[in-house]
Amino acid sequence: MQSRREFLSAGLATASLFALPASLWSASGRAAEPLRILVLGGTGFLGPHFVEAARARGHRLTLFNRGKSNPTRFDGTEFADIEQLRGDRKSDLSALEGEREWDAVLDTSAYIPADVTCSAELLASRAKHYQIISTVSVYARNDIANDEGSPLATLADPAVTEVTGETYGGLKALCERAAETAMPGRVTVVRPGLIVGPGDPTDRFTYWPARANRGGEILAPGSAGDRTQFIDVRDLAAFMLHLIETGTVDVFNADAPAGALTMGALLTSCQAAARRANTIHCVRAPCPQPPGHDSAVTWVPAEFLAAQAVSPWQDMPVWIPAEGDYAGFGRTSTERAQRAGLRYRPLDETVADTLAWWRALPEERQAGLKAGLSAEREAEVLAAWHAAKPPAP
Repeated sequence: MQSRREFLSAGLATASLFALPASLWSASGRAAEPLRILVLGGTGFLGPHFVEAARARGHRLTLFNRGKSNPTRFDGTEFADIEQLRGDRKSDLSALEGEREWDAVLDTSAYIPADVTCSAELLASRAKHYQIISTVSVYARNDIANDEGSPLATLADPAVTEVTGETYGGLKALCERAAETAMPGRVTVVRPGLIVGPGDPTDRFTYWPARANRGGEILAPGSAGDRTQFIDVRDLAAFMLHLIETGTVDVFNADAPAGALTMGALLTSCQAAARRANTIHCVRAPCPQPPGHDSAVTWVPAEFLAAQAVSPWQDMPVWIPAEGDYAGFGRTSTERAQRAGLRYRPLDETVADTLAWWRALPEERQAGLKAGLSAEREAEVLAAWHAAKPPAP
C-alpha cells in the first residue's frame, strides 16, 4: 500500500456537513480598505478562485508566475485591474525587486524550501504578511487524528529537491519553516486536505460525479459509513482571503470537519446530482435514455479490492481504509480553522457544480478521466465480486 503522502500528492500536488450550518463566510461586498496582494502563482486551480474572490472584494492584485500554466486565464480588458509579472521563483525574481510594497503575499506554489527562502527573504522588508499554502501531508503519522500540533514529517536528506510521494510532506514542512525563518511572526500556514470542485485538474473527486452521470452499477469501496475528508476550492479560497483581511497569523488545517463526511453521503449526492442534471437535459432535448438515467451502488469490501489490485485513493478516489497506519484518515482536526472563520457550503452544491463543470468539458476530455477505474476495469472487478460473494440468506 502506498503511503498517504503518495496518495495525497498523486500527480503532485457536504448534505451540509451534517451538524454544521450551511452558511458560508461571504466574500461578497467591497472591502472597507482594499489591500495590495501579491500572489506567487495564481493561474492553476486554487489560485484563480482566490483571485476572483479577492477581486470581488476590491483588492489590488499582482500575479507573479512563469506564464506557463493557463497563461491566458486573466487576459483581456475584463482583467485589466490585475497586474501580471513574469518570472521564475527558481531562477528569476527580478520582477519582484525594487521598493514596491504589498500588504500580503500569497504563496500557492511552495514545494522547495530554497525557493520559499528566496522569495520570502526578498519580500520580507516590503510585505506585512506571508501566507503559504502547505498540505495535511506534512504530518509524520496517519494512524492518529492529527491537529496542528502533531509531529511533522522529516526527510533523511533535508537537501533533497526532487518532489516525490515520499518527499512531498517533508519538503512542505521545510517550506513552512523557511517562510517563518525569513518573516518570523508574520506567516500564516494553511494546510488543506484534498481540494475539490469546479476546475479540479486531477479528477480525484470529479470521478464520482462523473461516474454517477454515466449510470449503471457503480463499484464503491468499503462501506457507506467509511469516513473521508476534502474541501471545496471556493470555501478554501474564501478562508484564505479572510485570514489575509483579518491579518490572522497561525497554522490551520483546512479540510472538512473530522468525521463529518462519509463515502455513502458522497455517492448518494452524486447519484442525485446526476438524476437532476439528466432530467433537465431530457426536458431540453430528445433523450430516450440519457447518461445517468439510472444507477445503483455496490459496496465491495476493502479486502476484496486489495486482492483485485484495486488501490485506495487512485483507483478508488477520496477513499482510504481507516485502519492500521491509516486509522486517522478522515479525522484530521479543523476546529482551529473553524474558530478562525472557515465555513462550508453543502456537499450537494459542491457535487452539482463539479458535475455541471465536467459535463461542459469537451468530449475528449471527458473520455480521459485521470483518476478512478476505467469502465472496463470496473466491470471486471464487479463481475469477480458477484461471482465470489456468498449468496444472500
